[in-house]
Amino acid sequence: MTVADTHRAVEAVWRIESARVIAALARMAGDIGLAEELAQDALVAALEEWPRTGVPDNPGAWLTQTAKHRAIDQFRRRDTYQRKLEQIGRDMELRQEWAEADLDDHIGDDLLRLIFTACHPQLPVEGRLALTLRLLGGLTTAEIARAFLAPEPTVGQRISRAKRTLADKRIPIELPPPAELPARLASVLEVIYLIFNEGYAAGAGPDWTRPDLCQEAMRLGRVLAGLMPAEPEVHGLLALMELQASRLPARTAPDGTPILLPDQDRSRWDHLLVRRGLDGLRRAEELGTLGPYGLQAAIAACHARARTPQATDWPRIAALYRLLAHLTPSPVVELNRAVAVGMADGPAAGLALADTLLTERTLRHYAHLPAVRGDLLAKLGRPEEAAAEFRRAAELTRNDRERELFLGRAATLDPAAT
Repeated sequence: MTVADTHRAVEAVWRIESARVIAALARMAGDIGLAEELAQDALVAALEEWPRTGVPDNPGAWLTQTAKHRAIDQFRRRDTYQRKLEQIGRDMELRQEWAEADLDDHIGDDLLRLIFTACHPQLPVEGRLALTLRLLGGLTTAEIARAFLAPEPTVGQRISRAKRTLADKRIPIELPPPAELPARLASVLEVIYLIFNEGYAAGAGPDWTRPDLCQEAMRLGRVLAGLMPAEPEVHGLLALMELQASRLPARTAPDGTPILLPDQDRSRWDHLLVRRGLDGLRRAEELGTLGPYGLQAAIAACHARARTPQATDWPRIAALYRLLAHLTPSPVVELNRAVAVGMADGPAAGLALADTLLTERTLRHYAHLPAVRGDLLAKLGRPEEAAAEFRRAAELTRNDRERELFLGRAATLDPAAT
């Protein structure tokens, strides 16, 4: 492998393994900020060593061990070395006790432990979400800003303040006591779904989707479902992710070109995930009234049950979006409802609803608002206006594939303007 090939391999490994490395280091060091620094040091070491020695068989373990060695070196240079060494020893003893007691492996999951720590009540909600996406989703500040519909500097400040608060207040990297778990659940669910969404529709870069993030979010969702099996929203979220992830094999062509839902080959959907998602939705319904994630899972189920796009129950989807908008009012939910209304009651009705969102500040730089309006305008036979909306959407998106998709739609509608 050339040096450039090795560096690309390092970057790919980092994208996949960084969350696990940071989670393991955070538990050991008791400091999230320090854990991230140590993981970054290990990344630099990999960039220096792997071009000479080759990529190791277990690159994630290599990064973790390298970072741990550097942590020990740092502890030795500090007055707190003995205290830290004792802390590590106690942690190892505790892990041994857990193994001997044959506790559920989920309880020892470093990633889940780190999520609940990052969602600690001492942090503001925005800080909890941004920090967890950064540490466990491996997202850049720009990608998190897109998920939050917030400016990048604001998100960067939230992450820095959150890490500083955890360090200053010496909040332990651990699962909360059982009595405190429900109070933290809402923000944990939101974090997991934001990670999934970044994988399902990548906010930036050359790829339309990032299935690795979807898989990680679903893994965390399954761990959480095992930890809190009586919570309907946990099963609702997991069902939602599985139903949406079932479409991933059909969302892109072999060359990575996006394929939108109406044009997808539904035989390529992952029908095992469809069945798991529908089963999870039934579990959520049996446990109680559907919450926001359960309602979104019910919407996804309408698509999953339709063998063709024409068979989709759009009136039911529009009704479910109305319930969702009542339960959790949001401009993005209203935009999705506009799409459903446009399919159920005609494009004019959908456009009227979408137009009410033009003054929403949070959607000012949201590419999907002009994209939805462009699609509805095209269906109404107003191609020049539709093309202008798709060009506007192309300007706003930071995803290369999505930009190509929007520009392609614009060119088809108004060839003279290209």
